[in-house]
Amino acid sequence: MSVRELVVLGTASQVPTRHRNHNGYLLRWDGEGILFDPGEGTQRQMLRAGVAAHDLNRICVTHFHGDHSLGLAGVIQRINLDQVPHEVTAHYPRSGRRFFDRLRYATAYRETVTLTEAPVDSDGVLAVTPAYTLDAHRLSHPVESYGYRLTEPDGRRMLPERLAVHGIKGPDVGRVQREGSLNGVPLDAVSEIRRGQRFAFVMDTRLCEGVHALAEGCDLLVIESTFLDEDERLATDHGHLTAGQAARVARDAGVRHLVLTHFSQRYSDPEEFERQARAAGYEGELTVARDLLRVPVPKRR
Repeated sequence: MSVRELVVLGTASQVPTRHRNHNGYLLRWDGEGILFDPGEGTQRQMLRAGVAAHDLNRICVTHFHGDHSLGLAGVIQRINLDQVPHEVTAHYPRSGRRFFDRLRYATAYRETVTLTEAPVDSDGVLAVTPAYTLDAHRLSHPVESYGYRLTEPDGRRMLPERLAVHGIKGPDVGRVQREGSLNGVPLDAVSEIRRGQRFAFVMDTRLCEGVHALAEGCDLLVIESTFLDEDERLATDHGHLTAGQAARVARDAGVRHLVLTHFSQRYSDPEEFERQARAAGYEGELTVARDLLRVPVPKRR
Protein backbone atom coordinates (compact mmCIF):
# COMPACT_ATOMS: atom_id res chain seq x y z
CA MET A 1 0.00 0.00 0.00
CA SER A 2 1.34 3.43 -0.96
CA VAL A 3 2.08 5.74 1.97
CA ARG A 4 2.52 9.47 1.63
CA GLU A 5 3.12 11.22 4.91
CA LEU A 6 5.38 13.60 6.76
CA VAL A 7 7.08 12.29 9.90
CA VAL A 8 8.14 15.21 12.10
CA LEU A 9 11.35 14.38 13.96
CA GLY A 10 12.13 17.80 15.45
CA THR A 11 10.67 21.31 15.46
CA ALA A 12 13.00 23.61 17.44
CA SER A 13 14.93 26.51 15.99
CA GLN A 14 18.51 27.33 17.01
CA VAL A 15 18.53 25.29 20.23
CA PRO A 16 16.54 22.24 21.34
CA THR A 17 14.20 22.48 24.30
CA ARG A 18 12.84 19.95 26.77
CA HIS A 19 9.93 19.32 24.44
CA ARG A 20 11.37 20.01 20.99
CA ASN A 21 14.35 18.38 19.27
CA HIS A 22 16.39 20.12 16.63
CA ASN A 23 14.92 20.00 13.12
CA GLY A 24 14.35 16.80 11.21
CA TYR A 25 11.58 15.78 8.80
CA LEU A 26 11.03 12.59 6.83
CA LEU A 27 8.73 12.56 3.83
CA ARG A 28 7.47 9.09 2.97
CA TRP A 29 6.46 9.08 -0.69
CA ASP A 30 5.26 5.65 -1.74
CA GLY A 31 8.36 3.46 -1.45
CA GLU A 32 10.88 6.26 -0.91
CA GLY A 33 11.99 8.30 2.06
CA ILE A 34 13.39 11.83 1.83
CA LEU A 35 15.03 13.21 4.97
CA PHE A 36 15.07 17.01 5.27
CA ASP A 37 17.40 19.03 7.50
CA PRO A 38 18.69 16.47 10.01
CA GLY A 39 19.65 18.52 13.03
CA GLU A 40 21.40 17.24 16.15
CA GLY A 41 19.61 14.24 17.65
CA THR A 42 17.91 13.14 14.43
CA GLN A 43 19.21 9.57 14.66
CA ARG A 44 17.57 9.11 18.06
CA GLN A 45 14.35 10.77 16.89
CA MET A 46 14.25 8.35 13.97
CA LEU A 47 14.38 5.48 16.43
CA ARG A 48 11.54 6.96 18.48
CA ALA A 49 9.44 7.52 15.34
CA GLY A 50 10.02 4.06 13.91
CA VAL A 51 12.10 5.32 10.99
CA ALA A 52 14.94 3.04 9.91
CA ALA A 53 18.09 3.94 8.00
CA HIS A 54 16.81 1.62 5.26
CA ASP A 55 13.90 4.03 4.78
CA LEU A 56 16.18 6.79 3.49
CA ASN A 57 16.71 7.37 -0.23
CA ARG A 58 17.53 11.08 -0.24
CA ILE A 59 18.81 13.67 2.20
CA CYS A 60 17.99 17.31 1.47
CA VAL A 61 19.74 20.03 3.46
CA THR A 62 18.45 23.58 3.08
CA HIS A 63 21.52 25.28 4.59
CA PHE A 64 24.41 24.74 6.96
CA HIS A 65 23.32 26.23 10.23
CA GLY A 66 23.74 23.67 13.00
CA ASP A 67 20.09 23.14 13.83
CA HIS A 68 19.55 21.96 10.25
CA SER A 69 22.66 19.87 9.67
CA LEU A 70 24.54 18.70 12.78
CA GLY A 71 22.70 15.38 12.68
CA LEU A 72 24.22 14.51 9.31
CA ALA A 73 27.25 12.84 10.90
CA GLY A 74 25.17 10.37 12.88
CA VAL A 75 22.65 9.71 10.11
CA ILE A 76 25.35 9.03 7.51
CA GLN A 77 27.24 6.71 9.84
CA ARG A 78 24.01 4.89 10.70
CA ILE A 79 23.27 4.37 6.99
CA ASN A 80 26.66 2.72 6.68
CA LEU A 81 26.43 0.76 9.92
CA ASP A 82 23.11 -0.74 8.80
CA GLN A 83 24.51 -1.39 5.30
CA VAL A 84 21.57 0.16 3.49
CA PRO A 85 21.39 -1.82 0.22
CA HIS A 86 20.43 1.05 -2.07
CA GLU A 87 22.09 4.29 -3.14
CA VAL A 88 21.37 7.37 -1.04
CA THR A 89 21.59 10.81 -2.65
CA ALA A 90 22.42 13.98 -0.70
CA HIS A 91 21.43 17.46 -1.88
CA TYR A 92 22.80 20.58 -0.18
CA PRO A 93 24.02 24.08 -1.17
CA ARG A 94 27.26 23.73 -3.09
CA SER A 95 28.75 26.65 -1.17
CA GLY A 96 28.52 24.49 1.97
CA ARG A 97 30.39 21.50 0.58
CA ARG A 98 33.22 21.92 3.10
CA PHE A 99 30.68 21.62 5.92
CA PHE A 100 29.12 18.53 4.37
CA ASP A 101 32.55 16.94 4.00
CA ARG A 102 33.43 17.68 7.62
CA LEU A 103 30.17 16.17 8.85
CA ARG A 104 30.39 13.16 6.54
CA TYR A 105 33.86 12.35 7.80
CA ALA A 106 33.58 13.72 11.34
CA THR A 107 34.88 10.46 12.84
CA ALA A 108 36.27 7.13 11.68
CA TYR A 109 33.83 4.53 10.34
CA ARG A 110 33.61 1.96 7.57
CA GLU A 111 31.85 3.14 4.41
CA THR A 112 29.59 0.40 3.08
CA VAL A 113 26.96 2.43 1.20
CA THR A 114 26.98 4.47 -1.99
CA LEU A 115 26.27 8.02 -0.87
CA THR A 116 26.00 10.22 -3.95
CA GLU A 117 26.46 13.94 -3.46
CA ALA A 118 24.39 16.20 -5.72
CA PRO A 119 25.03 19.78 -4.57
CA VAL A 120 22.64 22.60 -5.46
CA ASP A 121 23.90 25.89 -6.88
CA SER A 122 20.86 27.36 -8.67
CA ASP A 123 17.11 27.11 -9.01
CA GLY A 124 15.94 24.12 -11.02
CA VAL A 125 15.28 20.42 -11.26
CA LEU A 126 17.44 18.13 -9.12
CA ALA A 127 15.95 14.74 -9.92
CA VAL A 128 13.24 13.16 -12.04
CA THR A 129 11.79 9.77 -11.09
CA PRO A 130 8.60 7.98 -12.15
CA ALA A 131 7.02 9.06 -8.85
CA TYR A 132 8.10 12.72 -8.65
CA THR A 133 10.24 15.61 -9.83
CA LEU A 134 12.38 17.26 -7.17
CA ASP A 135 13.42 20.86 -7.66
CA ALA A 136 14.98 23.63 -5.58
CA HIS A 137 14.53 27.39 -5.20
CA ARG A 138 16.89 29.87 -3.58
CA LEU A 139 15.70 31.45 -0.34
CA SER A 140 16.75 34.60 1.55
CA HIS A 141 18.87 33.87 4.64
CA PRO A 142 22.24 35.10 5.94
CA VAL A 143 23.84 31.95 4.52
CA GLU A 144 22.97 30.34 1.19
CA SER A 145 19.75 28.41 1.57
CA TYR A 146 17.43 26.46 -0.73
CA GLY A 147 13.90 25.16 -0.35
CA TYR A 148 12.75 21.93 -1.97
CA ARG A 149 9.59 21.03 -3.88
CA LEU A 150 8.35 17.61 -4.93
CA THR A 151 5.79 17.31 -7.74
CA GLU A 152 4.04 14.13 -8.82
CA PRO A 153 3.41 13.78 -12.57
CA ASP A 154 -0.17 14.44 -13.65
CA GLY A 155 -2.25 11.36 -14.29
CA ARG A 156 -5.69 10.47 -15.66
CA ARG A 157 -8.99 9.90 -13.90
CA MET A 158 -11.48 7.71 -15.78
CA LEU A 159 -15.08 8.98 -15.73
CA PRO A 160 -17.62 6.12 -15.35
CA GLU A 161 -20.56 8.10 -16.72
CA ARG A 162 -18.70 8.98 -19.93
CA LEU A 163 -17.42 5.43 -20.30
CA ALA A 164 -21.02 4.23 -20.04
CA VAL A 165 -22.22 6.69 -22.68
CA HIS A 166 -19.69 5.26 -25.15
CA GLY A 167 -20.30 1.66 -24.11
CA ILE A 168 -16.76 1.15 -22.87
CA LYS A 169 -16.48 -1.34 -20.02
CA GLY A 170 -14.45 -4.25 -18.70
CA PRO A 171 -11.08 -4.84 -20.41
CA ASP A 172 -11.84 -2.07 -22.91
CA VAL A 173 -11.30 0.53 -20.18
CA GLY A 174 -7.67 -0.57 -19.92
CA ARG A 175 -7.35 -0.58 -23.71
CA VAL A 176 -8.47 3.02 -24.12
CA GLN A 177 -6.06 4.03 -21.33
CA ARG A 178 -3.11 2.28 -22.98
CA GLU A 179 -3.87 3.09 -26.61
CA GLY A 180 -5.30 6.60 -26.28
CA SER A 181 -8.50 5.81 -28.20
CA LEU A 182 -10.92 2.95 -28.86
CA ASN A 183 -13.28 2.59 -31.81
CA GLY A 184 -12.93 6.28 -32.55
CA VAL A 185 -13.48 7.38 -28.94
CA PRO A 186 -10.46 9.40 -27.70
CA LEU A 187 -9.19 9.07 -24.15
CA ASP A 188 -10.02 12.73 -23.50
CA ALA A 189 -13.72 11.96 -24.07
CA VAL A 190 -13.89 9.48 -21.18
CA SER A 191 -11.35 10.87 -18.69
CA GLU A 192 -9.89 14.02 -17.22
CA ILE A 193 -6.50 15.17 -15.97
CA ARG A 194 -5.76 14.18 -12.37
CA ARG A 195 -3.31 16.71 -11.04
CA GLY A 196 -0.26 15.25 -9.34
CA GLN A 197 0.28 15.95 -5.66
CA ARG A 198 2.72 18.65 -4.59
CA PHE A 199 4.84 19.02 -1.47
CA ALA A 200 7.21 21.82 -0.47
CA PHE A 201 9.73 22.29 2.31
CA VAL A 202 10.63 25.89 3.18
CA MET A 203 13.03 26.59 6.02
CA ASP A 204 14.98 29.61 7.20
CA THR A 205 14.14 32.55 4.96
CA ARG A 206 12.67 36.00 4.70
CA LEU A 207 9.80 36.56 2.32
CA CYS A 208 11.16 36.25 -1.21
CA GLU A 209 10.25 35.01 -4.68
CA GLY A 210 11.51 31.51 -3.88
CA VAL A 211 9.08 31.12 -0.98
CA HIS A 212 6.09 31.84 -3.22
CA ALA A 213 7.37 29.63 -6.04
CA LEU A 214 7.82 26.69 -3.69
CA ALA A 215 4.40 27.09 -2.05
CA GLU A 216 2.31 27.56 -5.20
CA GLY A 217 -0.53 25.03 -5.37
CA CYS A 218 0.91 22.69 -2.73
CA ASP A 219 -1.13 19.94 -1.16
CA LEU A 220 1.23 19.97 1.85
CA LEU A 221 3.53 22.87 2.73
CA VAL A 222 6.04 22.60 5.58
CA ILE A 223 7.26 26.09 6.38
CA GLU A 224 9.18 27.80 9.13
CA SER A 225 7.41 30.27 11.42
CA THR A 226 10.19 31.02 13.84
CA PHE A 227 8.62 34.20 15.21
CA LEU A 228 5.21 35.55 16.10
CA ASP A 229 3.98 38.60 14.24
CA GLU A 230 4.85 41.09 16.99
CA ASP A 231 8.51 40.20 16.39
CA GLU A 232 8.43 40.71 12.62
CA ARG A 233 11.42 43.07 12.71
CA LEU A 234 13.49 40.39 14.45
CA ALA A 235 12.34 37.86 11.86
CA THR A 236 13.44 40.05 8.98
CA ASP A 237 16.76 40.94 10.60
CA HIS A 238 17.63 37.27 11.17
CA GLY A 239 16.24 35.91 7.90
CA HIS A 240 13.07 34.25 9.16
CA LEU A 241 9.28 34.27 8.81
CA THR A 242 6.49 34.96 11.27
CA ALA A 243 3.38 32.82 11.68
CA GLY A 244 1.28 35.43 9.90
CA GLN A 245 3.70 35.76 7.00
CA ALA A 246 3.85 31.99 6.50
CA ALA A 247 0.06 31.76 6.61
CA ARG A 248 -0.39 34.54 4.05
CA VAL A 249 2.02 32.76 1.71
CA ALA A 250 -0.06 29.58 2.07
CA ARG A 251 -3.32 31.47 1.63
CA ASP A 252 -2.20 33.20 -1.56
CA ALA A 253 -0.67 30.00 -2.96
CA GLY A 254 -3.80 27.90 -2.46
CA VAL A 255 -2.10 25.47 -0.07
CA ARG A 256 -4.41 22.71 1.16
CA HIS A 257 -2.54 21.73 4.35
CA LEU A 258 -0.13 24.08 6.09
CA VAL A 259 2.41 22.78 8.61
CA LEU A 260 4.09 25.45 10.74
CA THR A 261 7.37 24.54 12.44
CA HIS A 262 10.86 25.74 13.52
CA PHE A 263 9.73 27.64 16.59
CA SER A 264 11.86 29.98 18.66
CA GLN A 265 12.35 28.86 22.25
CA ARG A 266 11.22 32.32 23.41
CA TYR A 267 7.55 31.33 23.01
CA SER A 268 5.73 29.09 25.47
CA ASP A 269 2.28 28.89 23.84
CA PRO A 270 2.25 26.96 20.54
CA GLU A 271 -1.45 27.74 20.05
CA GLU A 272 -0.58 31.38 19.43
CA PHE A 273 1.03 30.36 16.13
CA GLU A 274 -2.28 28.85 15.03
CA ARG A 275 -4.25 31.90 16.17
CA GLN A 276 -2.01 34.25 14.21
CA ALA A 277 -2.09 32.03 11.12
CA ARG A 278 -5.90 32.03 11.17
CA ALA A 279 -5.97 35.78 11.76
CA ALA A 280 -3.86 36.14 8.61
CA GLY A 281 -6.66 34.58 6.59
CA TYR A 282 -5.51 31.02 6.01
CA GLU A 283 -8.60 28.77 5.95
CA GLY A 284 -7.17 25.40 4.90
CA GLU A 285 -6.05 22.55 7.11
CA LEU A 286 -3.48 23.77 9.61
CA THR A 287 -1.01 21.93 11.84
CA VAL A 288 1.32 23.45 14.40
CA ALA A 289 3.99 20.77 14.34
CA ARG A 290 5.22 18.89 17.36
CA ASP A 291 7.93 16.26 17.60
CA LEU A 292 7.05 12.73 16.40
CA LEU A 293 3.83 13.89 14.73
CA ARG A 294 2.73 12.17 11.51
CA VAL A 295 0.95 14.30 8.91
CA PRO A 296 -0.62 12.53 5.91
CA VAL A 297 -0.40 14.16 2.50
CA PRO A 298 -4.00 15.20 1.67
CA LYS A 299 -5.90 12.85 -0.61
CA ARG A 300 -6.16 13.88 -4.22
CA ARG A 301 -8.98 16.25 -5.07
